[in-house]
Amino acid sequence: MKARNQFLLSGVAGIAMLAGAAPAFAQAAPADAATVDASDVDDSNINEIIVTAQKREQSLQDVPISMEVVSGAKLAEFNTSDIKAVMNYTPNVFVQSTAGNDVIYIRGFGSPPANFAFDQSVSLYVDGIYAGRNRQAQAPFFDLERVEVLRGPQGALFGKNTAAGAVSVVSAGPTKDFEGAITGLYNFDHKGTDFSGYLSGPITDTLGARFAYKIVNQDGYIYNRAKDHDDPEIKSQLLRLTLKWEPSDNFDYTAKVEYGKRTVIGGITVSSPLTSGQDPQTNRYLERSALGDEGNKNKSVMISGVGNLALGDFTLTSVTGYSWFKSKIVNGFDQTIPNSGGAVVPNSVYNAFPERFDQFSQEIRILSPTGRTFEFIAGAYYDKSNYTLEQYQGFNIAALNYFGRIDSLFKQKAESWSVFGQATVNISDAFRAIGSLRYSHTKKDGDFASRLVYGPFPIRPISSATGSISEGNFDPSVTLQYDIAPRVMVYATWGRGSKSGGFVSNTLGTVDSTFTFEPERSENFEAGVKSTLFDGKVVANVSAYHTKFKDLQVSVYRPETSSYLTGNAASATSKGIEGSLSIFPIPNFDISASAAYSDIKYDDYPGAACLAIQVTDGTCNPADPVSIENNNLAGFPVAYSSKWTGSVTAHARFDMSDDLKLDITGVAAGRSKYFNSDNQSPVFGVQNGYVKLDLRVQLADQDDRWHVALVGKNLTNQKTIGSAFNLPAPITATPRAILYLEPTRNISVEAGIKF
Repeated sequence: MKARNQFLLSGVAGIAMLAGAAPAFAQAAPADAATVDASDVDDSNINEIIVTAQKREQSLQDVPISMEVVSGAKLAEFNTSDIKAVMNYTPNVFVQSTAGNDVIYIRGFGSPPANFAFDQSVSLYVDGIYAGRNRQAQAPFFDLERVEVLRGPQGALFGKNTAAGAVSVVSAGPTKDFEGAITGLYNFDHKGTDFSGYLSGPITDTLGARFAYKIVNQDGYIYNRAKDHDDPEIKSQLLRLTLKWEPSDNFDYTAKVEYGKRTVIGGITVSSPLTSGQDPQTNRYLERSALGDEGNKNKSVMISGVGNLALGDFTLTSVTGYSWFKSKIVNGFDQTIPNSGGAVVPNSVYNAFPERFDQFSQEIRILSPTGRTFEFIAGAYYDKSNYTLEQYQGFNIAALNYFGRIDSLFKQKAESWSVFGQATVNISDAFRAIGSLRYSHTKKDGDFASRLVYGPFPIRPISSATGSISEGNFDPSVTLQYDIAPRVMVYATWGRGSKSGGFVSNTLGTVDSTFTFEPERSENFEAGVKSTLFDGKVVANVSAYHTKFKDLQVSVYRPETSSYLTGNAASATSKGIEGSLSIFPIPNFDISASAAYSDIKYDDYPGAACLAIQVTDGTCNPADPVSIENNNLAGFPVAYSSKWTGSVTAHARFDMSDDLKLDITGVAAGRSKYFNSDNQSPVFGVQNGYVKLDLRVQLADQDDRWHVALVGKNLTNQKTIGSAFNLPAPITATPRAILYLEPTRNISVEAGIKF
């Protein structure tokens, strides 16, 4: 199996790199390019994708950024429910699954999930609204127009906390004509349903509306023997109302209100030995803890308003946003591995994290007309947020005859503002120079306090801390762009990004001296080629990059103390090449391949927690504070990063008759092996390379008024682990690895109608 996976993955990489590749998974079918009216373009533009990565509507092939675009139609084919599905179409992107925050990594960089108050190094934007916390947009992704993934620092135009990259989610808007759809799905393996639909069209001559909904009720893929239940059970609903008002040719305003409710009952942790490679099981044993049933309850509201006013040839744009969520996570850890007497290991440690968050943001920008020697974008941004995190830490440690609980409370108030601009000088029809600059100022105030709720003594230090941050960052970029032939463009760019400093929010024992960490900064050099050839039948792109981070923010688990070490690593560098290729050789058939090679290592990381290999060879002693103080991880790789990532997507349509058609879409996506534990254990902390196969077979009428489909995901039943850690003694009577198991094979049947 391992050899087969490596062979398939090498094939993915080889196809893309030899061809010189292109980010066109959204281009898998002309129908996906809904933003372009085919009657207005020639045949060479039929697969064109329009994006707004530079705050203007542009062809993807004209944007000098290494980026991928995945259409909403492509994501809907495989019943996408969260950002993890984007990994199938975007090499060098990884979403880590944990019991806390799911984290997006781009080119190996991301903010670890253990410290809940981290802003993310990869920022998520939903309809232009910054969503720096996972649970702001944890509701299912659906009814989307597209998802844009921008790799590398995007500090100038996206601005806030985009040191490693940005993900922009654009939901579908009102249509000019009345239409609607209803889709229902039954998942045989998860034993549940998924219903979604929308209504869209004009209300008056100047007002359009779109109402969309999604309701999910499914069981999980891990059998919990303690409850005779398949974990995790998911119950969620999402409602979105969009209104677009166009009273004149000079003004339009779009308002969106989204409400999400997501309940997850049960977890995804399974046990595995510490003395052998990862051996994930699909069963577990976990009873209700003193803090309640394991799972997550989340409610969220997101409101956005985008207005555009034409001022002669200029456009003034206002983007207003409000985001709120309330969440509670309860964690327990699988007890399956028996102790020496053959009994199930008691549930010895469990925790809960209630959260509350609200944010208001406002952006104003002005765009000059295009097609002139000098073009520009200028604007200002402001946001203000409040965040509260409680932590309930429960212990039931038989070896110490200890039963107790410690609570902590973290509060943060944050305020930031920035001014930014980008200027383009069209030196000639073929040569352009682009310069960007953003100045950002951030102010944060935080406080932390813990207390012993019950127990004979505090098993962790009881402490408090307060801190204040006031900082400013400049993020510039310079790009040169040249059209070496019609529809063939080369570019070179240099840019910087930054992410603000912050506070240690949920590590017991935090004091003033360890409470605050510094901002992290990135610098990126990148060059690439984007080409559209043979009248649009071949789209091929490739880029090379060199990204360096300074003061990288990290939070690393230390099993010897069962705590997290949070702060700044000195520096790390990621370098590599990314490419993809899309081919449309004949009508009704297309194939896309994409791959990336990445090499990421720490340049300097003093005072780091010991890696497993350092403990083995005696170069670091985890029980000796002096040894840890003198430890340095320079030259070691960064966890959660693969050397190779890639995928292939193929789509074919067969006309069965004048009334019926059959569509078949297959996706093979994979990556080479990587460390998925903080201590980079070569025994229990390695995820071997894999390829996952998805397939959709759909029968529909020629006008797409109805369809039925069979959808299979992870058909070869690859058991992959999002992250792993060592649950040590005396926290547990039997030390073991805790693995976060990702979804196994599941097959669904789907039916839908459009009207």
